[in-house]
Amino acid sequence: MSSRLPAPLFLAARYLKPKRTFLAVITLISVLGVTLGITVLILVMSVMTGFERELQRKVIGFDAHLLVTNNGLIDGWKNLFERAEKTPGVVAVSPFVQGPVIVEFNHQRLAPKIRGIEPSLELKVSDLSKFIISGKLDLGGDSTVIGSELARTLGVHVGDVLTVYSPGNLGEVIEQLDKLKLKEKGSKNTKGGDIDTIRQMVLPTQLTVTGIFESGRFLYDSEFLLVPLHIGQELYGLGGSIHGLSIRTVDANRAAEIREDLRKNIPEELSCVTWMDLNKQLFDAIAMERHVMFFLLMFIILVAAFGIMNTLITVTVQKTREIGVLKALGARTWQIVSVFLVQGMVVGLIGVASGLVLGMTLIRWRNEVSQWLANVLGVEIFPRSVYQFNEIPAEIVPTDVALICVSAFVICSLAALIPAWIASRMDPVKALRCE
Repeated sequence: MSSRLPAPLFLAARYLKPKRTFLAVITLISVLGVTLGITVLILVMSVMTGFERELQRKVIGFDAHLLVTNNGLIDGWKNLFERAEKTPGVVAVSPFVQGPVIVEFNHQRLAPKIRGIEPSLELKVSDLSKFIISGKLDLGGDSTVIGSELARTLGVHVGDVLTVYSPGNLGEVIEQLDKLKLKEKGSKNTKGGDIDTIRQMVLPTQLTVTGIFESGRFLYDSEFLLVPLHIGQELYGLGGSIHGLSIRTVDANRAAEIREDLRKNIPEELSCVTWMDLNKQLFDAIAMERHVMFFLLMFIILVAAFGIMNTLITVTVQKTREIGVLKALGARTWQIVSVFLVQGMVVGLIGVASGLVLGMTLIRWRNEVSQWLANVLGVEIFPRSVYQFNEIPAEIVPTDVALICVSAFVICSLAALIPAWIASRMDPVKALRCE
């Protein structure tokens, strides 16, 4: 069967037959080098892409596409609400109040953030309901829905009551204390009335936990309580004012374009930012890291390519007499080049194919492998508190995989071209005299 192959391919196949020689070991190492390079590149690029896109989904699912704020309070927001709704490309609008509070439960105190929302409007802006893992999204009366990590830290379950203190009226408390100090010589009744006023300001709010959400992003799950809009306004002493409007657009990727139309309908002093603006540094850092990792890991394949080059140079030295015989029999330069070029290409092809299979397998079982390594090494490979995900995200992009495989194959082929050209330039007389 082999005799029917073209002469260059036939000779290359014979040179590649496994033999118990040092050259065979070098060839195997070269193949393993290409395999390792392809595997690591596919794995890293898929995880980085998955990380970026999963982060986008989490951000868009929990946050609005656009936020209109005033770096303070927005008064008379209902008129602004109506104008925002009429903007082309805007699907839904919802008011919100957001800021830090102090939460106490079973003598534990933490300082998360509240997000005061109007449930009927907010559900049109974000996909909060799909994140509920316990209880339900019920924000009627004095209630709250909290993140899963925050609930786990405090030991809170559905039905428990949290005590919430707000620093929002701290300035008013200090102002009242100053007034009380000035009235020290006043009547006791006046003084008692002032004390009652201050006591009302510092009284905490009791909120019943009606649900627990898990967005999949550690930052949100560990720092947010969702409360009714009126509770947020009371905690911060806002009256009827709000901190901003959250807006959903027809397409998250068109948020910047729709923002320009929205700015025409709102006062100039208001700022309008997109979800991309709020997370620009994070996404830019991920994109840059993905590109840098691609070029750095490509050096693994370059090292493997040098191994292939070294192997073929060794082959040309060992086969000097055979090359001389071929040249004497009239073999052309391109035929000699083809023998060693095909040999290098086959080694590269085997490495690329095995690396592709191994890379896809590791992506499929990435979380299980990560857990196994964590158990063996005693170190968490993908800490949730750092990466803000409960499991390792990954997304295979066919164009990225094709680029990796083709680039590796081209590099291996170019590495084989140099020794192949050296072999083709041999003088047949000198080659035949070689012992």
